[in-house]
Amino acid sequence: MSFGKNINNVLVSVFNKEKLETILSTLKKNNSNIFSTGGTYDYIMQKGYEVTKVEDITDYPSILGGRVKTLHPKIFGGILARSKIKLDTEELNKYKIFPFELIIVDLYPFYQTVQETSDEKKIIEKIDIGGVSLIRAAAKNYEDVLVISNKSQYEDLAKILSNSKLLNTIETRKEFASNAFKNTFVYDRSIYKYFSNNHFLIEQDIDTTFKTRYGENPHQNAVFFGNLDETFLKLNGKEISYNNLLDINSAVQLISEFEEPTFAILKHNNACGIASRENMIDSWKNALKSDPVSAFGGVLICNRTIDSEIAKEINKIFFEVLIAPNFDEDALNILREKKNRIILKQKKFKFDSIEHRSVLGCILSQEKDTKIDTIEKKNIVTIKKPSENEIDDLIFASKVCKNSKSNAIVLVKNKRLISSGVGQTSRVDALNHAIEKAKFFGNDISGGVMASDAFFPFPDCVEIAKKAGITSVIQPGGSIKDNLSIDYCNENNLSMVMSGIRHFKH
Repeated sequence: MSFGKNINNVLVSVFNKEKLETILSTLKKNNSNIFSTGGTYDYIMQKGYEVTKVEDITDYPSILGGRVKTLHPKIFGGILARSKIKLDTEELNKYKIFPFELIIVDLYPFYQTVQETSDEKKIIEKIDIGGVSLIRAAAKNYEDVLVISNKSQYEDLAKILSNSKLLNTIETRKEFASNAFKNTFVYDRSIYKYFSNNHFLIEQDIDTTFKTRYGENPHQNAVFFGNLDETFLKLNGKEISYNNLLDINSAVQLISEFEEPTFAILKHNNACGIASRENMIDSWKNALKSDPVSAFGGVLICNRTIDSEIAKEINKIFFEVLIAPNFDEDALNILREKKNRIILKQKKFKFDSIEHRSVLGCILSQEKDTKIDTIEKKNIVTIKKPSENEIDDLIFASKVCKNSKSNAIVLVKNKRLISSGVGQTSRVDALNHAIEKAKFFGNDISGGVMASDAFFPFPDCVEIAKKAGITSVIQPGGSIKDNLSIDYCNENNLSMVMSGIRHFKH
């Protein structure tokens, strides 16, 4: 076991001063010497703590409007000097440099500035030079220096300062050094993204992670990178698993497509039930009718508040996760009867415009599919035109189909998913599966509509759909044999819309 190290000299240079006073108070109790510059120096003085200006050490003023303050051999010599190297100690004495044991830095908010303004001059001025240099120097010399590279580490620092002789070990300093390099990596990545205009770069903050219960299967380990607390407030339940996260992501993507009161049930990233009605209780009951078997152990999501009436109904089945924008207190009391049931209150957040996946040990990135199918006169390619109710159903079906695994066929009637065939290698298989499933659960297809995520190369799907009772179809079109499907529809009194937008999802 290694011994801790006393902290005599501390350099503080932070942009965000929040919660800094707690650290200053502890440093004072420990009789540590505090050095600072610029706005941080002014803040420490205003709070009544003794502090020495960096300029008093370097005998050089802050210049270029504050662009150069700490970049000086007397500062970096004190950070990079190795206590176990005789030559380093001799040079410190020769040039009257004293060593620092603690560096506290919080960088200029470059990423936040880019989000808030397009003014290039303001953005450029928020590129931190001295702060990053201080962090990297201290992290490199972790054997002698403890580095705090983000205000989120203040709480941990306070614990260390409470007993530095015991807690400020080389193992601790190495851990903080690792976090420091991670923080500067994320910071530099944001700057590179701005200058290169490469919007495909992964933006998730790798400083925030949690280990899931296990991966896709119990024998696999998995880690989530990012801050889930920015998206959800967890109100109940066990730890969120890898598979839960995949289903939650699919659920959130799907429900975002709908404005009116809508309830959806998902299993293995696909909707097995979804309905839109004037109120949530009817939406829930109709969504459940689609496939009450698959709903068992599923992920539930809605876009309105869950009240006690709805809670009593959904409490009748077993499910893994429930997501809603809000919950009545009475509803929560009912839902919390099952302690493992995951209940998430969804916060308002902005979807990332880029999605990523691992491929061949590399990362494959693409723009998200944000296109929404619309039905205009020019998109209707058949003699028969869809009715207003059919148009509503076609748009509804298209939204569900867009969020289903390819090959996908979706059957809808009265803004309710009747059935779907998803993840099939053949579009015909997907349609036949949807029809058989609808029959199994006693869901009437006649008068319903069909959506396909890609074009029909042959008229076989519209033939099968017609025989099953489908009256209108939406598909992207684009096959060199589109006319075969159009001709069949015209000959058999079906309406068809060609959206011009394919929605593959693999």
